[in-house]
Amino acid sequence: MLSFITWDVSPEIFTIPEIAGIGPIPVRWYGLLFALGFIIGQQIMIHNFKKEGKPMADIDTLTLYMLFSTVIGARIGHFLFYEPSVLIKNPLEVIMPPFAGLASHGAAIGILTGLWLYSRTRKQSGQTFLWVADRIAITVALGGAFIRMGNLMNSEIIGKQTSVPWGFIFLQNHEYSAVPRHPTAIYETLAYLTLFFIMCWIWNRYKEKTPGGLLVGIFMVWVFTARFIIEFFKENQVAFEDNLTFNMGQNLSIPAILLGIWFISRALKQQKQAS
Repeated sequence: MLSFITWDVSPEIFTIPEIAGIGPIPVRWYGLLFALGFIIGQQIMIHNFKKEGKPMADIDTLTLYMLFSTVIGARIGHFLFYEPSVLIKNPLEVIMPPFAGLASHGAAIGILTGLWLYSRTRKQSGQTFLWVADRIAITVALGGAFIRMGNLMNSEIIGKQTSVPWGFIFLQNHEYSAVPRHPTAIYETLAYLTLFFIMCWIWNRYKEKTPGGLLVGIFMVWVFTARFIIEFFKENQVAFEDNLTFNMGQNLSIPAILLGIWFISRALKQQKQAS
C-alpha cells in the first residue's frame, strides 16, 4: 500500500539560452500558471461582458487594472504582514524582481482597491463596483487555484508532518524533505476550484439579476474560511508566527470573512426589498 507520494518536480520547465548577451532565462511553472490565470480569466470576463451587454472595449483596461493591483497588492501585503522591516528599509524591494513573496490577503486588498478605481468612471455603463467585483471574483477563484498549483510546482506552501497516505515528500525543498507532509497547496487548489464552479453556476442562473455583492461575499467567506482551516495543516511562513495563537494568515482571514458576511447579508437584504 502506498504510504506517501514522492514529489520531485523541478520548478523550471525549460531554460531559454543566452541570446545576444541576454539570458539565460528560466521558464518556471509558477510564472506560466500565474499568466494562465489572467489569460483564462480575461476570456471568462469577455464571455460575461457579451452576455450582459457591457462594452467590450473595457476588457483590456480591466485586465490591466487587475494585473497591477494584484501584483502590487500581493507584494506590499507580503512585506507589510510578514517582513515589515524590509519594507521600511528598502521600499523599492516591492517592485524589484524576482518578486519572491506574494501575500494573498494583500492581493485581495489590492484587487478591491483596483476595481473601485476602475468602476468610478464606468457607472454609466452599469459597471458599478459591486457588479465588477462579483464577476471578477469568479476569475480570481480560478486564478487562485492556478497560483496554488504553481506553489506546488515550486515545492512551497509546505504542510506539517503527516502519516496520511497522500502525504508528500518534497524532495526539491531540502528544508522539509525528510518526512511526508500535508500537500496544503493541493487542499487550497481544490477549495478554490470548487468555489469557481459554484460561482459559475450562480452567475449562469441569474446573470444580471445576481444581487450586487453576493458573489464577492461568497468568495471572501469561502476562500478565507478555507484558508483559516488549512493554515492549521501548514508550516508557519516566518518565525514570529510560532508565538501566536493563530498565525498571520489566520488573523488576516478573520476580518475578510466578516466583510464577506456583510456583503452577502447586504445583497440578500437588497434582493428582498426589490422583490
